[in-house]
Amino acid sequence: MSIWDRLSAALAALARGEGLSALFERRAPETSVAFTIAVIALGAKMAKADGLVTRDEVRAFRAIFTIPPEEEANAARVFDLARQDVAGFEVWAARIARMFGPGAPVLEDLIESLFAIAMADGHYHPGEDAFLAEVARIFSIPEDHFARLRARFAHPEHPDPYAVLGVAPGTPLTEIRAVWRAAVREAHPDRAVARGLPEEAVRLAEDRVKALNRAWEEIQTHHPQRQPAPAG
Repeated sequence: MSIWDRLSAALAALARGEGLSALFERRAPETSVAFTIAVIALGAKMAKADGLVTRDEVRAFRAIFTIPPEEEANAARVFDLARQDVAGFEVWAARIARMFGPGAPVLEDLIESLFAIAMADGHYHPGEDAFLAEVARIFSIPEDHFARLRARFAHPEHPDPYAVLGVAPGTPLTEIRAVWRAAVREAHPDRAVARGLPEEAVRLAEDRVKALNRAWEEIQTHHPQRQPAPAG
């Protein structure tokens, strides 16, 4: 059963007139469904953070989830229910944090998804940054973790490789290598699925691994301690 089948079943449990938040208040849905609803709900609210909802931002959900044509109506319904929900994004973020537990790794996955949505139109608006910073605070995500995500997404063409890996430029190359290896292990798509992300969203983990590898390659190339090429 796909995530969209499970999402459809969760929506079917809503009584007439109930809002999307009832799914969290009455009985918490399974992790993968909750993650999907949280991304769509917070994404719908963040889409207004820069003053308008663009087609690119709506389309950004396709960069995170694989949405079959026959499931577009279910995804659209969740998006519309989230936009109609009178609760502010802070209420939604707090509700989600309580369900997963403050600081849970899946919450960082969720913030990463929101960054992808924010950057769908090619611009990182101050309103989006304020939105994401507040959500990260509610999620109890450490500031240095949030800074790594910002470094990766806010300047996609020229991200600071040291900021992406969360290390200082003067850090010895051996230590940076250890940080990179640990980050790649943690970012593996299988770990994402184990945390409860739906399989339809694991491309985020794949992109994360690529970004970490690019950062390491750039640091390794330019670091003062790099090994010189063999003579001849």
